[in-house]
Order: sequence, then C-alpha cells, then structure tokens
Amino acid sequence: MSADEEILDSPTGWVAEHIRRYVDTDGRQGHHRWGVTTLLLTTRGRRSGNLRRTALIYGLDDNRYIVVGSNGGSSHHPSWYLNLLANPEVRVQVAAGHLIATARTATGDERERLWRMMTDLWPDYDRYLRKADRQIPVVILQPHTDTGQPPRR
Repeated sequence: MSADEEILDSPTGWVAEHIRRYVDTDGRQGHHRWGVTTLLLTTRGRRSGNLRRTALIYGLDDNRYIVVGSNGGSSHHPSWYLNLLANPEVRVQVAAGHLIATARTATGDERERLWRMMTDLWPDYDRYLRKADRQIPVVILQPHTDTGQPPRR
C-alpha cells in the first residue's frame, strides 16, 4: 500500500463524517466515541483495487486489535471484510498512530473468547447476531513488528 494512493472513505454519510473528523484531528475526535474506542481500517478493494477506509469499534488482545464484521446485523458480510479476505494486508489508524497489519478471521475457541470480549465492549453485537443469517466474523489485526506502533487505548 503506497502512502500517496487516494483512499475512498465509506459511502455511508455518518461513517464518512466520523472518518473525516478522525483524520482531521489525528483521532482527538473520533477515537473515543459512543463510550468505546474506534480505529480506521483501510483495505484494498477486492474488485476495484482502490483503497477503502471505514471506522470500527476495536478491542485489544495483547498487541492485536480486534474488530467485528457485524454490518449492523445484515445478512451479508461488510465490504471491508470481503476485501481483507482477498488481501489481508491492511492499514490501521488508532488515534494519531498509523500501522500496517495482517488481518485474519478468528476461529474456534479463540473466536468464542474474542466474541465475548467484544460483546462486553459493545453488547449490541449479540443483538446483531440474532438478526444476521450468518456467523459474524471476529477479525484479528496483527501489527507488523517493523511499523513500531504499539497498541493504544
């Protein structure tokens, strides 16, 4: 991912506004929102090849960031999740920090443990699960060690 490539923000109005404020203030506005912490995730579009950015609630598990592909309980996965399945190298902004990470979907006991952790942070995930006709993915973002950015809260 080249630093000078154009990034297309979420087409959803309130998400795009959240992203704009987050970027413009280096996370001073937007990192803490709705009583939780959020990060900005940039993936490469699986069809277009364009960089796409969205805002997500995150949790921390050791030095890894954890996000949930709930899509508000929709019956289909969010685009960002499908994009990272095709290309797991992602960019992450947490407050003013920037890093490159590799994304993977949690499975088995690890998924169950991380799901409980994330529903403790955002209980609506359980409601979204009841609405969705799919298993909602829990995604681990493992920072590359050479980026030098420690996890933040």
